[in-house]
Amino acid sequence: MGVFFIDTSSGQVATLKQLTAAGMDEPVTPWFRIQAPDDSTTLWQAVLVKETKGVHIGTLTLRHGEHHSLLLKSGWREIPPEDIGSSLPGHLGTDALSPSPWS
Repeated sequence: MGVFFIDTSSGQVATLKQLTAAGMDEPVTPWFRIQAPDDSTTLWQAVLVKETKGVHIGTLTLRHGEHHSLLLKSGWREIPPEDIGSSLPGHLGTDALSPSPWS
């Protein structure tokens, strides 16, 4: 999957690959990199977003773990993998997401 970014003004999430395909070679404000390893995958990790003090922040966490549950209970919302980058021109669709081991 790779590197994730969040639009801090709207809460939209996209990958670096999706932003590059949309014409942003160097993502700039309001896009901010979500702190996570460069090889993050939506197969194992959930992308979560929360608005705080008028700014959207994002994080990645392992799916279905205690930390994931705690974040959801404290107001974070999970972004479905198919919604990642969906608002960008030239959206790559779910083909840009991590493949399922069953496909």
